Amino acid sequence: MASSKEYLNFILEQLSETDDISHRAMMGEYIIYCGGKVVGGIYDDRFLVKPTKSAKAMMPDADTQLPYEGAKEMLLVDNLDDREFLKKLLETMRDELPAPKKRK
Repeated sequence: MASSKEYLNFILEQLSETDDISHRAMMGEYIIYCGGKVVGGIYDDRFLVKPTKSAKAMMPDADTQLPYEGAKEMLLVDNLDDREFLKKLLETMRDELPAPKKRK
């Protein structure tokens, strides 16, 4: 099941206070970037983020879920109404994640 454009728009609205957010459509789903780094994505109308140390610390009880079969587990973000929390989560993750690899 592909994610809906409405859900993408909802998530982007909730992230509107976070600097340098972008997204990219990929096979019916959406990859979410913060500062040019992949922090997570929208899969089957679920907002999932990479299980970084900071994400685990900020969401210790978060469910781990597979975005799609064969992928690594990610953390389900269920506190979608708190924009300040989302901003802090993604900006902290952005600082922790490595820079994107240069393409040849």
